[in-house]
Amino acid sequence: MITTGMNATTGAALGDLDHIQQSIRDILTTRIGTRTMRRSYGSIVPELIDQPTNPATQLRLMAATVMAIIRWEPRVLITKVQFSIDMTGKAVLDMEGVRRDGPRANTSISFKVPV
Repeated sequence: MITTGMNATTGAALGDLDHIQQSIRDILTTRIGTRTMRRSYGSIVPELIDQPTNPATQLRLMAATVMAIIRWEPRVLITKVQFSIDMTGKAVLDMEGVRRDGPRANTSISFKVPV
């Protein structure tokens, strides 16, 4: 495991893929305009989550996800995003992509991000 970051809640060391997942979760759950000194950081996903769950909203959610990750997470190129609601009623984004950094560049990754 290559240590590249720190867990935001425990302070423990995180491996590279876990750090990417944490970063993406932070980007997608942060409302634009709420970060001091970095007002454009985040995404519009938090505003879209409360909208009606119809095909148009799902498409907007997926587009907002990709746009935010392109802007704020250069280590990943997202190739697929799917929106779903889990058994507890929580919104989940299933993502697939390709690493663009370091020795693991061009390797496929996939993960779920609850939003």
